[in-house]
Amino acid sequence: MLRCSSLRLGTAMTAILANKNPSAASVFRPSALLREARRQKGLAAVDVPAICILDPDGDIVRELRRTGAARPFEGWPCYHDTFMLAERTVGIVGCAVGAPFAVLVAEQLFACGCRLLLSITSAGQITAAGNPPYFVIIDRALRDEGTSYHYAAPSDYSEADARLVATALAALKAKGLHAIVGSSWTTDAPFRETAEAIEAAQSKGVLAVEMEAAALYAFAKSTGARVLCLAHVTNTMGRMGEDFEKGEAEGTSDALQILETIVRSIQA
Repeated sequence: MLRCSSLRLGTAMTAILANKNPSAASVFRPSALLREARRQKGLAAVDVPAICILDPDGDIVRELRRTGAARPFEGWPCYHDTFMLAERTVGIVGCAVGAPFAVLVAEQLFACGCRLLLSITSAGQITAAGNPPYFVIIDRALRDEGTSYHYAAPSDYSEADARLVATALAALKAKGLHAIVGSSWTTDAPFRETAEAIEAAQSKGVLAVEMEAAALYAFAKSTGARVLCLAHVTNTMGRMGEDFEKGEAEGTSDALQILETIVRSIQA
């Protein structure tokens, strides 16, 4: 019986990793999807802003729309808004939750003129680095999802661009804004964050758990895209009362201040 179980496990692991050749060209390209979306919607080919933001929670987009600061980007055939940040027009996509969706959108954005993508998502605390809410600049992400394996050979982590991490940290420190550099755990199954899995992540010094960074960093390394992921640590996975509090205006004010500082530093 043990032998049969082992064989089944080996087959399952092989199926997950089979036919993954990150260096092979894809038959289906984002440019083809965008071409057909534009054709069907009668849209001209227009570039998106050079700097774009992923807002998986959607709180930033909702607040910007509520205040009239955001407007739909009519030339984008999918799900795009724009607003002014650091005296420039930036793009923002809300509710791109999870590794597959985040990378799908990232592929399309970089095919349409994006040159820098920032992702800022709420995250659960794994190793305490303060009292939530606070921000983590993710320097590497534990690969516990499926998307990254289509872009990079198997490994424990996806690594960030060290220069982007250093630039962001220096800018935030100079501005007097608090942020921590550290690793995250990217999972596809937030409601399977078991005690055993959390302890394993803690043993690796992981600070937070989220759903996108490992895949976005694997995509970035594979394609040469510039991507930086931030975790807004807002909760302890519901284990304490009054959890999931992000701060004023659902944390939007703090998040926009962090993003503006990073954008200014990278422009400079």
